[in-house]
This record gives sequence, structure tokens and C-alpha cells, in this order.
Amino acid sequence: MLAVPLPFGYARVMTLASLHSPFAPISIAIDGPAAAGKGTLARRLAAAYELAFLDTGALYRGVAWLILEAGGDPADQATAARVADGFDLAAIEGADIRTRKVGAAASVVAANPDVRAALLAFQRRFATQPPAGVRGSVLDGRDIGTVVCPDASLKLFVTASPEARARRRWLELVARNPALTEEQVLADIKERDARDRSRDSAPLEQAGDAHLIDTTHLSINAAFAAAQALVDPLFAG
Repeated sequence: MLAVPLPFGYARVMTLASLHSPFAPISIAIDGPAAAGKGTLARRLAAAYELAFLDTGALYRGVAWLILEAGGDPADQATAARVADGFDLAAIEGADIRTRKVGAAASVVAANPDVRAALLAFQRRFATQPPAGVRGSVLDGRDIGTVVCPDASLKLFVTASPEARARRRWLELVARNPALTEEQVLADIKERDARDRSRDSAPLEQAGDAHLIDTTHLSINAAFAAAQALVDPLFAG
């Protein structure tokens, strides 16, 4: 599933989430460029604090995958808007949306204002109305702290050098495509960064009140510890 209501299930009776249920939902917004580690960090935070999780990038990848599967062009704004307007997570269940081709197409459709508008309401509902019994939500993407949840309880901006991100992404993809080079992935990363930061609608940028976590030289455990230090105060009191 792309949206995981509770990473460890609903069977627990006295969970961290249920202890805090009378209060307003907590929302954690995690933004950053591709392959910076924000998705891994978001999932670990959601599991540790028993929060709902949504990979918002999967929504755009899903729209892109559906367009490509139908033989369409992700750059065709009318087609992309139509697919996004009728988008359903169930339609991409089991689909391989993590390919290099889908990733590039996702960045193209994400620059479409109509696509963004169609998916924005879904993301906001997820953030403000988490599943029953869950204390709040963690959303990761490109514009969560700046556009989707500008009033989030906590905002993190997770980044790393292009070279570090390219190596991580290459290691993920090379098993499926042995001919793929690290240089090709680095070129893709730089091209995507430029496109994400320069688009007219909701460009990738760090929110003014977001905490920066640079993972270039951090292990996932070190990055998680840095994030925990910021999240723990949300549950104090």
C-alpha cells in the first residue's frame, strides 16, 4: 500500500497514538529532493510514533505510470489533468512505479498545475483527517511544508549532495538495469532538481520554518536520531 494507516496494525490497545487522541492531529511535513532519504526517514518516523504515512510522490508517479501504460504523453497537460482528476490508489496497486522512466515522467506531471490541484485535496484530507485512533500523519514530498501543509506541526527539509543522492539511486536501480551508469543517474538527478526548483507551480524549496537535515554524510540511523530530537517535543505533555 502507498498510504499506510498504521505501520504495525490496529491491534494495539494502548498505543502512543491512542494516549493522545483527544488532541488535534499532529502533522509532520518532510520535503527534499530525490534520493535524499526523506522517504526512508518518513516511514521510520511513522512506524516509531505510530502515525499515518503518505508518500505523496507516489501519487505523481502513479499518475505518470497510468499515462505511460495507456501510451500517453506525460507532457500532455490535458491528459495528465484528466488522469489525475480520476486518480485512485487502487489503480496502481502492485504497479512498478519506481523505475527511472516513471520517475522522470512524474517530475513532468508534477509541474502541471491542474495535476497538482487534483491531488492537493487528497493530501490535505490525509493530513487533517488521519485514520481513527491514529495520532497524526507523516507526509513526504516536494511541497508539503510550503503548499500542502503550511501549518504542519513540524517541517523537515531533507537533502544531500547530488553525487550522494545519485549513488544511492544508482544502487537501487542497477540490479534491474546493469547497463545503467552512475553518471547517467547523476545527470537525471541534476536535471530533475533543476526542473523541480524552477517550475512555476509549487517549486521545490525549503520552508522558512523547516529544519534542515543534510544526509550527505549521515547514516539512516543518524538521520533518524536527528529527526527524533525534533519530533519528541510534539508528544511531550
